[in-house]
Amino acid sequence: MKEATKFLDKLLKDGDTLVIGVSGGPDSMCLLDLITKLDKNIQIICAHVNHGLRKESIKEKKLVENYVHKHNIIFEYLEINDYKNNKFTESMGREKRYEFFNQLIDKYHANYLMTAHHGDDLIETVLMRLVRGSNLKGYLGIQKLKTNTKYSIARPLLYVTKKEIHDYLEENNIPYAIDKSNDNELYTRNRYRKHMLPFLKNEDKNVHLKFLKYSEELESYHKYVNNIVKDKVNEIFQNNKIDIEKLSKEDKFLQRKIIEYIITDYQKEYIFNINDKQIDNILKLINTSSNRKINLASGFIARRSYNNLYIEKNKDRENYNEEFSNELIINNHKFIQEENNIEKSNHIIRLNSEEIKMPLYIRTKKDGDKMVVKNLDGTKKLKDIFIDSKIDIEERRVYPILVDSNDIVLWVPGIKKSKFDKEINEKYDIIIKHMEVNNE
Repeated sequence: MKEATKFLDKLLKDGDTLVIGVSGGPDSMCLLDLITKLDKNIQIICAHVNHGLRKESIKEKKLVENYVHKHNIIFEYLEINDYKNNKFTESMGREKRYEFFNQLIDKYHANYLMTAHHGDDLIETVLMRLVRGSNLKGYLGIQKLKTNTKYSIARPLLYVTKKEIHDYLEENNIPYAIDKSNDNELYTRNRYRKHMLPFLKNEDKNVHLKFLKYSEELESYHKYVNNIVKDKVNEIFQNNKIDIEKLSKEDKFLQRKIIEYIITDYQKEYIFNINDKQIDNILKLINTSSNRKINLASGFIARRSYNNLYIEKNKDRENYNEEFSNELIINNHKFIQEENNIEKSNHIIRLNSEEIKMPLYIRTKKDGDKMVVKNLDGTKKLKDIFIDSKIDIEERRVYPILVDSNDIVLWVPGIKKSKFDKEINEKYDIIIKHMEVNNE
């Protein structure tokens, strides 16, 4: 425990406020007691979550409450009874716990969140990720200190083993609860704990410190590589799209890291869903010439369109058909009817209401849509107009089209105008201007 106490003593200063996740189990009670005994003028917030899954939960709450009241520690409690369809997963539980922790950090303006992950947890996590497949950051397991924009997460018990924790609790007569589900081999982690850890500890009783050194070494490599990758990302990833030509010029290793970095940015809450197979599939997509998309984890897709790659949420987009009068904003497009405008571009159309059927509508493209293009002999499919203009395949589905009440296509705003468009010196009584805007 000396190393854990030394870490805490060096990290904390008078005036700090800490939120500690305390389940009532041996690990969290050990951490709570260690911090309580520090010779520091600090504020401690004990955060206890009842997931409502076991009848022992009420006793565990009482155990933690008794300890914190005895030591004049603030007690915050959350009881959860709203798991969807009564189905619980470890990731769901973790998400709800950390939502609660973050609320408390804001409430008390805390600068540290403390969790009771210990050396055995680190070994299990590293081994699980090696077997499952992860990335450089994933393989380092559990970070001893992780700094966010508002606070830092600290895990002082990574220096100690489960046995050392039990020895400390017995020596100091600290009460704790036992969660019997930790023996259930249906959980992957429990199988590693039961079958892998005894072998490793038999080889070296301090093997957890070797894993901690491995983790810290890998973290240094990750930070170094990440700084290089950040610079590359700024060159290659702009306006939410990856420039495939620029990416292809990079070393294969950097290509993987750049993609990894971008996905991580999109999937902050699901960072460890990124695995080798995902990256391989994206690289295959980059190396093909066809415009297509692939599914990623957590509801994301990777989509190639010409020389760009998009990584985005997979959203079902609805068709629309809106009547236009004076002004309309739809998706990222704005339309305004004007009195006068001498602009000459594909963002302005002038119409004679006697030649078309009013009112006008702005809608999405339909299969088979055609337009009599201005200054072109004959009609042209809108699909071909979009392809010629290199409009992204997903964008085509929601791109606004101006039509009259006979459903005759009058204008593909910003791209092509129909024969119904009038020159400034011709007769017209309608002027419509198109602009691209940001809806966010």
